[in-house]
Amino acid sequence: RSGVRMGCQLGAAFTWEVRANDRGYHRQFKKKFAFCLSKRKYSGNAIRTAKYNLLTFLPLNLYEQFHRMANVYFVFVILLQTFPEISTLPWYTLLFPLSCLLIIRGLRDLIDDILSPESPCSFRWQKCWLSEPSSLCYVETADIDGETNLKFRQALLVTHQELGSEESMAAFDGRVTCEEPNSRMHTFTGTLRWRGRTHALDIDRLLLRGCRVRNTALCYGLVLYAGFDSKIMRNCGKIKRKKTKLDHMMDRLVVVIFLVLLLTSLGLAVASGFWARTFQEKHSYLAALYKHTTPAQQAFLNFWGFTILLSIIIPMSMYITLEFIYLLNSCFINWDLEMYYGAKDIPAEARSTSLSDQLGQVEYIFSDKTGTLTQNIMSFKKCCVNGTIYGNPGWDKFVEDQVNLELRDDDPVLREFLRLLALCHTVMVEDRDQLVYQAASPDEEALVLAAKNLGYVFLARTQDTITIRELGSTRTYELLAMLDFNSDRKRMSVLVRDPQGTIRLYTKGADTVILDRLRRRGPNETLTERALDRFAEETLRTLCVASREVSEAEFRAWSQRHREATVLLQDRARELDRLYEEMEQNLQLLGATAIEDKLQDGVPETIQLLKLGNIKVWVLTGDKQETAVNIGYACRLLMDDMEILEEKEVRTPEGRGARAGWAELSSARGASPSLCQPGCPWSSSDASQDRGGLVEKAFVELATSCQAMICCRVTPKQKALMVQLVKKHKKAVTLAIGDGANDVNMIKTADIGVGISGLEGLQAVQCSDYALAQFSFLQRLLLVHGRWNYLRICKFLRYFFYKTFAGLLGQVWFAFHSGFTAQPLYEGWFLALYNIFYTAYPVLSVGLLEQDVSAKKSLEFPELYMVGQQDELFNYRVFGVTLLHGVGTSLISFYVALWAFEDHVGTKAVGDYESFSVTVALSALLSVLIVLDTKYWTVLSFLMVTASLLLYCLFSFLTQSVDAFRIAPAIFRFPGEVPQGSFPSLPMVLGAVSHPVDHVLVATSRSIHLKAKRDPEPSVELRSHVPRGSFRRRSSYAFSHQEGYGGLISRGASLRGQPAGASLRGPACGGQPAGASLGGQPAGDSLRGPACGGQPAGDSLRGTASGASLRAPATPGTAPGALRPEETPAVSSLSCPSL
Repeated sequence: RSGVRMGCQLGAAFTWEVRANDRGYHRQFKKKFAFCLSKRKYSGNAIRTAKYNLLTFLPLNLYEQFHRMANVYFVFVILLQTFPEISTLPWYTLLFPLSCLLIIRGLRDLIDDILSPESPCSFRWQKCWLSEPSSLCYVETADIDGETNLKFRQALLVTHQELGSEESMAAFDGRVTCEEPNSRMHTFTGTLRWRGRTHALDIDRLLLRGCRVRNTALCYGLVLYAGFDSKIMRNCGKIKRKKTKLDHMMDRLVVVIFLVLLLTSLGLAVASGFWARTFQEKHSYLAALYKHTTPAQQAFLNFWGFTILLSIIIPMSMYITLEFIYLLNSCFINWDLEMYYGAKDIPAEARSTSLSDQLGQVEYIFSDKTGTLTQNIMSFKKCCVNGTIYGNPGWDKFVEDQVNLELRDDDPVLREFLRLLALCHTVMVEDRDQLVYQAASPDEEALVLAAKNLGYVFLARTQDTITIRELGSTRTYELLAMLDFNSDRKRMSVLVRDPQGTIRLYTKGADTVILDRLRRRGPNETLTERALDRFAEETLRTLCVASREVSEAEFRAWSQRHREATVLLQDRARELDRLYEEMEQNLQLLGATAIEDKLQDGVPETIQLLKLGNIKVWVLTGDKQETAVNIGYACRLLMDDMEILEEKEVRTPEGRGARAGWAELSSARGASPSLCQPGCPWSSSDASQDRGGLVEKAFVELATSCQAMICCRVTPKQKALMVQLVKKHKKAVTLAIGDGANDVNMIKTADIGVGISGLEGLQAVQCSDYALAQFSFLQRLLLVHGRWNYLRICKFLRYFFYKTFAGLLGQVWFAFHSGFTAQPLYEGWFLALYNIFYTAYPVLSVGLLEQDVSAKKSLEFPELYMVGQQDELFNYRVFGVTLLHGVGTSLISFYVALWAFEDHVGTKAVGDYESFSVTVALSALLSVLIVLDTKYWTVLSFLMVTASLLLYCLFSFLTQSVDAFRIAPAIFRFPGEVPQGSFPSLPMVLGAVSHPVDHVLVATSRSIHLKAKRDPEPSVELRSHVPRGSFRRRSSYAFSHQEGYGGLISRGASLRGQPAGASLRGPACGGQPAGASLGGQPAGDSLRGPACGGQPAGDSLRGTASGASLRAPATPGTAPGALRPEETPAVSSLSCPSL
């Protein structure tokens, strides 16, 4: 149960003061709210995450909807209709469709607000400093960071010992001074002052609002931030709405149509002025009728009248119809069983309903590597200890002499290596009849399992001890300090005191930082470096391990400064990093580890199909270059006959930038290579802003000229910058796909974000537009659903504009025969229902069901996808053709009907205005329905066309009946209009005349598809001039974690950190998969790697027991395997490029 929310803000950083059990002190503080109003400075605990309530729904929703300029325009036109002097149409002709649009959108928003999943911002847990009987609290943070594994939060030792009851909590009078409310989720700095002593508080002491407490019976806490002051609420900002290319084009087209409408109204108004003057001069006997109106005044009034009359040409109902199409097309993605992953019961999910057409226009895919292209399931494969390689006897070509581990059972380096794996980690263990490990990342768990299977079993940890079993003997080490991991340090360390009293430092991390901190470089270190190169070539994830002995005096001096640094409020993290750096020097290298991460199923085939569809795939990863390049080969992003260019190869000594180097390189080699780029080349601090912009542009031109792009050693921010660069300079549609929290920025920046439901939690999915379970489902999402949706939306827009122009431009032609008086041609109800009932359903069926080829053919011929990339199905040219088509149809419908309705004599003559109006309306309607270029007819398509005609007949009967006229003659103005005489055959004549015009548009569409099929993209893959395997080694360990929880563990428990990456596995020599992983194998199972010919090697990984062999006896929950040295690579047999 929590204490009351307290605090005062004194203006400077780290001055947010919280006094326990003193509400009255804090209620005196106020803050300005608006004008002269003020409110309590501290938010209450209540949080409302719903957008609407009973009172605010109507005004707030209308306010949001009228941010659309089209809605504002239509309200303006409706207001014009209220003036009798200029009104040419009944008020309901626009008010009715606008009301339908507002109601449907409002109901959609309300339903989304009611049925949306519970927001992480709505949970009622406060941010607490914890104290419960075990001093340890298990929490789940899936609603904050997407991580599904349990994490740990721990109380201060002093509060754990002193505050064990409700009475002691009620008497607690401590004061917390900390940072002011902010949005930084992973950092916190503060101090607790109580009983004259100051205690350090950090993020490990806090329970964030949004966490769920698990496996914990009771906890007490002091609330620091509540309500909208909590960090989760500070992060609940609005996400910028993504708009598709068609959305932007539609905005411009609506403006163009509006300008054309104004110009047309202006021209007709001027013509009405001249006509009025001529008419008055010719018919002077009617001067009394015009004595109060001049021709100029009449022209002015007619301008507004024509504006009202033609306003329905702007397709207001198109927006609401698009809403239905987008929604149902998104449902089709959700219902696709081909994208359902049965192994984990995960279907595809369209989290955004407004981007489906843009799925058919993607040109660049930016993909994460670990967990996206790979499975993020780590298995310990190899290791190099003291220059000796274990795990794969296939390395015999690098062997100088075979070393048998069973003859070196007294090797202290090997024992120290395995001891380090069992001690230096943040893994938590539970004993459930067998040992269950909960690790911060999959590779962390793989290392601990490897040590366990080799006889060094991690058993338990307390606040200041770690217990392990070493080859059957249980030993307890005192944990003196944990030097935690972060992305800047790229390493973690533990200081422990062994049972003999010796203090040792154990460190593991990226090779780039470990090798720089070694005491010396000798032959074993050289062999280890070469082994790291070979591990990387096999796409194995590597890190180095090292240790050193620390004297008692050195530790005492360092520990005192460490305690002082932990209670600092200013620059605490920087001071701690400096102390960690001081301790982690003069290390002795023990060896290196190699972990495998396998590719997901279907990744190579998917990338090949995407490349055939002219989609370029870029891989953005934090791993080192050689690992990423080999994964590129494994997934067929890179081919053996391609030329690999590195950044240094395209930069000239004169500093002309990448563009000049690229031009020179292209002319010399005459080929388009693949680019492997470490980091961001434009981020040099000494370059001016102008030159930096040129370098950016040159880099993008170079990168987009290559078939593939791999960016290594990039941070999450740099991933987003890469996407932003391509969007900025290429104006292309981009798609980003990833599975971890480090991919969120990239996913949000791209035009389309796809989240993979992987092992790194759900944060990427929560921020994405589409969620998939496997990378291979991307081919169906883009090549099938994306292409179909683009085709459907484009056809829908074409026919919607066509039917609008074809049906309603008759108003303009009628003006030439009515004295430019802005008299409407059509009945008001026809205008109101034309775009909603009479013509909406056939076009809606095209937008939902149209297919040019089947899904199987779409995947068989991915070249069809290029049509969307080139905007061929809807652009300004297509819009112009559609406009001319509609104008032609309207001219034919109007003037053929006018010719048929010339004055006749006789009892069956039908030459009146009302009959003429109905005839033109029906002919235009049938012309629109006849020209539907539907290639995929279904029963539903046929029913929609039939329903349109039936609805026209029904509403015409209701609105043109004599009874309706008698009830409301001002509303129902066309009583008893029943076609007679030759009228029934007229629409068919008009349809037959106008139908050939449609074939122009149909032929254009077909020629586009034929062209795409006849002219596939020529192959541009290259012959390699650079031998594969010449890599510069970089460790990927630094990007496999976020900042760890060493500080917490040193206080008695650990947290499971958020895994931000993992290693990758590529094909072994010969393309055969590697063998089973070490973790979890029964005793005697081998730790195999692929042999040179692709066959699995048969040797196992053996250990020897003390005095005889390093094989450990089996224990409950333990399956010790065997560890045998593989070979020792000779110095002369490996080439090591200079760094």
